[in-house]
Amino acid sequence: MATGNPGRPAASPFAAASPPAASPFVASAPVVTTPDGPSVRPPPVSGSTITTPFSSAGPMVGTSAPPPFRPGPPAGFVRPSTPAPPGPPPSQVPPASNQFQHFSTPQFSMPHQPPLSRPPPVGFPNMAQPPAQPIMGPPIQLPGVPGPSPPVTFRPPTQTPLAQMAPPPQPYAQGPPAQTPSYHALQPGYVQPPPHQGMTGMHAREHMQQPFSAPPTGSMQDLVEDFNSLSLGAVPGSMDNALDPKALPRPLEGDVEPKAFSEMYPLNCNPKYLRLTTSAIPNSQSLASRWHLPLGAVVCPLAEASKEEEVPIVNFGSAGIIRCRRCRTYVNPYVTFTDGGRKWRCNLCALLNEVSGDYFAQLDATGRRIDADQRPELNKGSVEFVAPTEYMVRPPMPPLYFFLIDVSVSAVRSGMLESTLTQPQMMVVSDVDDVFVPLPDDLLVNLSESRHVVESFLDSLPTMFHDTMNVESAFGPALKAAFMVMRQLGGKLLIFQNSLPSIGVGRLRLRGDDVRVYGTDKEHSLRVAEDPFYKQMAADFSKYQIGVNVYAFSDKYTDLASLGTLSKYTGGQVYFYPSFKSGVQQDKLRHELGRDLTRETAWEAVMRIRCGKGVRFSTYHGNFMLRSTDLLALPAVDCDKAFAMQLCLDETLLTSQTVYFQVALLYTASCGERRIRVHTAAAPVVSDLGEMYRQADTGALVSVLSRLAIEKTLSSKLDDTRTYLLKIIVKALKEYRNLHAVQHRLAGRMIYPESLKYLPLYVLALCKSTPLRGGFADVQLDERCAVGSILMTLPVKSLLKFLYPSLIRVDEFLLKASSLDLQDVEKSIPRLPLTSQSLDPRGLYIFDDGLRFVIWIGSMLPPEVARSLNVDYSSDLSQVLTSMNSCLLLSKKYAHPLFFSHYAY
Repeated sequence: MATGNPGRPAASPFAAASPPAASPFVASAPVVTTPDGPSVRPPPVSGSTITTPFSSAGPMVGTSAPPPFRPGPPAGFVRPSTPAPPGPPPSQVPPASNQFQHFSTPQFSMPHQPPLSRPPPVGFPNMAQPPAQPIMGPPIQLPGVPGPSPPVTFRPPTQTPLAQMAPPPQPYAQGPPAQTPSYHALQPGYVQPPPHQGMTGMHAREHMQQPFSAPPTGSMQDLVEDFNSLSLGAVPGSMDNALDPKALPRPLEGDVEPKAFSEMYPLNCNPKYLRLTTSAIPNSQSLASRWHLPLGAVVCPLAEASKEEEVPIVNFGSAGIIRCRRCRTYVNPYVTFTDGGRKWRCNLCALLNEVSGDYFAQLDATGRRIDADQRPELNKGSVEFVAPTEYMVRPPMPPLYFFLIDVSVSAVRSGMLESTLTQPQMMVVSDVDDVFVPLPDDLLVNLSESRHVVESFLDSLPTMFHDTMNVESAFGPALKAAFMVMRQLGGKLLIFQNSLPSIGVGRLRLRGDDVRVYGTDKEHSLRVAEDPFYKQMAADFSKYQIGVNVYAFSDKYTDLASLGTLSKYTGGQVYFYPSFKSGVQQDKLRHELGRDLTRETAWEAVMRIRCGKGVRFSTYHGNFMLRSTDLLALPAVDCDKAFAMQLCLDETLLTSQTVYFQVALLYTASCGERRIRVHTAAAPVVSDLGEMYRQADTGALVSVLSRLAIEKTLSSKLDDTRTYLLKIIVKALKEYRNLHAVQHRLAGRMIYPESLKYLPLYVLALCKSTPLRGGFADVQLDERCAVGSILMTLPVKSLLKFLYPSLIRVDEFLLKASSLDLQDVEKSIPRLPLTSQSLDPRGLYIFDDGLRFVIWIGSMLPPEVARSLNVDYSSDLSQVLTSMNSCLLLSKKYAHPLFFSHYAY
């Protein structure tokens, strides 16, 4: 008799997956998941079935002594009289309305056999034992509730379907097992225990013989259609073909936002603002532990929206903003009004709050306010409130931009100081140990009033230091001087650095070329700040509402691991231009600097995320300073910044059917108005692990995993980080496989749900991305740190494009179009898989990862296409520029294999 952990599948290809967790005090019955609640239990079948709270789910008939207990036959056994292998039990049969219906309804045509009568169980009930499955027809399909869908699978087109093969021989017959004494029966003094009411052991309840039930029916074709899967290679001794790359799922459409979440709760905010890793919240800590993937959310509070989706602005005036007295939740579409409209119940903490007279409105027959359609806060998931004076520590400050520019000889030679505009006064502070500001009140000017002065300065900047031979950089003292100027107003500090800080406070040393450190336990120290000066300065900047963006241009080591700390804790960003040349990369710099100065920015911001009862956010990941356990300080945050966080359950078992989330961002707009942007969303609570997988969001999962991986590189080796990611995917897919294990052959195949079909590909691309791949010789340390800092801030859509870039062929388009519009190209030309088979030597391709463009020119490119690009094959193609306003790296031969195989699945 099998022993071990009850309810877990046996380590055998014939053992089925463990059934979903169920309470031992409730009789077993199929569970139908609904959007509004975790489950709906169908009524029990007709017949006299006697159950007790502590008895197994199987019916007890009579009290006479039963025959000796025999364990049920293993899955896959066939009786001699049974013409076909058994199909799944009724609990696995999808409803008739589901498009994935493959199984026929079991027909119980066997002659009636009286059940085995058994005495009541002795001792305490087995709490871990799953209840047996009673007789029941097909699951009840509620109107409007989608039925469970089987896992989506892929098979290479050249593979012979398993259904067309001869069924495998049945080496066993489903008859009474041989009377072989168990191990315990051979021990001296062993006494045969009384038989139990229900079966125990490692077998799943679907494959155990139950009283009043016949073996499940169905054909092998049913099983094949329902469990087709991705073949990972040829299995020894089998007829399966090897892996067909064309059958692999690839995200050629880019990021696809989940629709089921918004359709289930139409009052939720747009997914571009808030995305959960799974839209089904587990109802218990034990269920959450079996999820294995990160349980959390990705928030982009200022995501760009179209004109039709603009966030409405609400001004309550003298009435004040309506909030819950206890949890401080803002009024939202999910609050309910009672007592004729005089009170409203908070959807997060369930507290009844009084409605002020200025906000009162009557309720209709359904209990809904009659003015709900006219109030955006009651019918929109996203809204902005105009904040009154009690939400201000000081009057709103005007937007301030302060430029800190490196003027060393390396900066001059690289062309970083070049300007296209048409001699302001210069003051030099020579004491780098005791920095002071000579004119603290006159260093800041109003742009509209002093625009000609600013343009004159930019024009004279290249010539002011044209003859300099200074190779040192006093970055630390200059940083302190900038802080002295800005701390009264706050704002954004833009740093343009081209060399390693070498003079004064904050000077750094060359440490990136130490090859001996790589592969050891000290490897991670190269990716963290060496001098605590920068972390302390970042804390001071955040305290005085100053955000920092770093623009790095050097072709030598500048220790971006230390300089990037300034952006990490102030909500900023790092821009990296390796080996900067103004003639090649000036367009890229112009574009990114222009967007940095013109995009929507929130100043002096703080953000907090509230959750319903029983759940909370435990960790936060991104560029910010955490002031308290759940308050994120963001001196300057824009629409291109996203933040990830992990969710945990405070209670062992959640009793609510829905969990609510609310994101609140208090900030100062560029117009000088203090506002509060609020995003509200709801998610159902489920008790089924399979439903969590079906409602998973690959984009949110990859965003959380990427941030966890980048943070892990700061304390571990790169090999350990890659192993950490792969283990997460293996555990998750193994758990899902256990849910859908069947009795036919599955060797060398991977089962996964439709929602996660791209997850292995994205994780593989993440492991081979710039921050995580290889070792010392693969990526420069500065580039690794810079790209890692960028990944910590990217929204979901931008991150997925970076991991799996766009590859399009444009040579045919160039011959037909007179001008090259990149947006039209992406819309009219399909994306290609990132494999070497997609590259034709006669073609011209554009590779776009969101951070750069790469032009790939085939060695056999037709002359007419080359003439349209003004390409002269006698010249060095690496110096050729096209009319695109982007940085284009050109190559005459095939791109380096590592570049494209870097993203190949």
